[in-house]
Amino acid sequence: MNNDMVKTIRQRRSIRVFTAQIPDKEAIEEILEAARWAPSGLNNQPWKFMVLEDEKIREGLSRFTAYKKIVRSAPISIVVCIDNDISYNRDKDLMAIGASIQNMLLCACSQGLGTCWLGEIINRKEEIKQYLKLESCLEIMAVIAIGYPGDNPEVGERRSLQELLITGK
Repeated sequence: MNNDMVKTIRQRRSIRVFTAQIPDKEAIEEILEAARWAPSGLNNQPWKFMVLEDEKIREGLSRFTAYKKIVRSAPISIVVCIDNDISYNRDKDLMAIGASIQNMLLCACSQGLGTCWLGEIINRKEEIKQYLKLESCLEIMAVIAIGYPGDNPEVGERRSLQELLITGK
């Protein structure tokens, strides 16, 4: 395929080891811009983001996940939250949050950065919320580890398109 976006989608991988090189602020801002342009129901934009650059704070965050090595390895983590004060339909807003995260992952990949979407970490979201001193209206949906890839994962496998299609009557 010649479509650059489809190429980026196909080459994106979850990176679990990062180099020590810190992405510049412009790259992170572009990733956040991509996130905020995701679609949302009624254009309510139910997301909030917290960028964690401080090594000590990220070290503390790593205590709340089985994937602590990933959080420690990445020079930047972005905490993705839903703002329950502006949420109008939880199902739709959760889909919007997913779209904003996907935009971040693809934007980072297009810049040569690696990411890992950490979902398991939300099993302890209340403890993390207290640790990060987040407002009561915010609920953690994910943490995205970001940095320059320190490994090169193999090409991912996908089921065939035919296996995924539902045929009608």
